[in-house]
Amino acid sequence: MEKYLIVGLGNPGAQYAGNRHNTGYMVLDAFAKASNTVFEDKRYGYVAETSLKGRKLFLLKPTTYMNLSGNAVRYWLQKENIDQQHLLVIVDELALPLGTFRLKGNGSNGGHNGLGHIQQLIGTQYPRLRMGIGNTFGQGHQVDWVLGNFSEEEKEILQPAIDTAVEIIKSFVLAGIDITMNQYNKRGVAKKQPQKPEE
Repeated sequence: MEKYLIVGLGNPGAQYAGNRHNTGYMVLDAFAKASNTVFEDKRYGYVAETSLKGRKLFLLKPTTYMNLSGNAVRYWLQKENIDQQHLLVIVDELALPLGTFRLKGNGSNGGHNGLGHIQQLIGTQYPRLRMGIGNTFGQGHQVDWVLGNFSEEEKEILQPAIDTAVEIIKSFVLAGIDITMNQYNKRGVAKKQPQKPEE
């Protein structure tokens, strides 16, 4: 049976649950709910297992904190002997508008600390799904932004992208990265954006 490791990046703990930086966690929570599976607290992360048309999926929410995400990814790849091309990492992305997404087969970390640590440990040759969180923050406030919570309006814009991300995971497992990129990257546009606050 082919195995896949689907990783949603974030920080553990209730105080981080609604953070923009935890968008990867949110996608995996939605996928687990749709798959009727639950997470268990295991080494380096919360892990849920499910299957999809003869493929076995391991869903991983690292509990190493964002900057050490690579420890969890490397451990579970090795433990389950999963090919790196069967790894999909889901991550928040400042450079994309809220509610949009971009699937890539490989690439740089784009300044993301979680991807940066994964890159240190396993390199850049693995698929990743970047989920847009927007960047309407003032100079010097990037950390406050990513560790801030989504507003109710933002959640409404984000939800369709999360729903689509669940479809993308299934397509990645069943059809592969190239077909999935061709099918979904064209669709990665949010219908509306939140209003910027008055200066």
